[in-house]
Amino acid sequence: MWNKYIIEDKDEERSPNMSTQKQELYHVIETLPEELAVKVLEYIEYLKFVSITNNAPHELIIENEEDFISKVEEGIQDVERGNVCTIDEAFSEIEKCL
Repeated sequence: MWNKYIIEDKDEERSPNMSTQKQELYHVIETLPEELAVKVLEYIEYLKFVSITNNAPHELIIENEEDFISKVEEGIQDVERGNVCTIDEAFSEIEKCL
């Protein structure tokens, strides 16, 4: 089934390292009506978000309003104690989660 949509036209701008599954996905999305293609892309973004959320450390996930308040209060206490990091260190930690 996957071989059905293998892209063999070398003139098209596609990565030569694209897997068969990605080639089929590309072909399917390419043939969809525009409004359906937009919905597929939105769903892909949702799946990426879920994946990131599922793999993120618990401390970064806000589960509800009470959890949010608790984490903000903990953050304020960390600042008061001097337990802080630089912006670069913060972004570095965030990148690890992505």
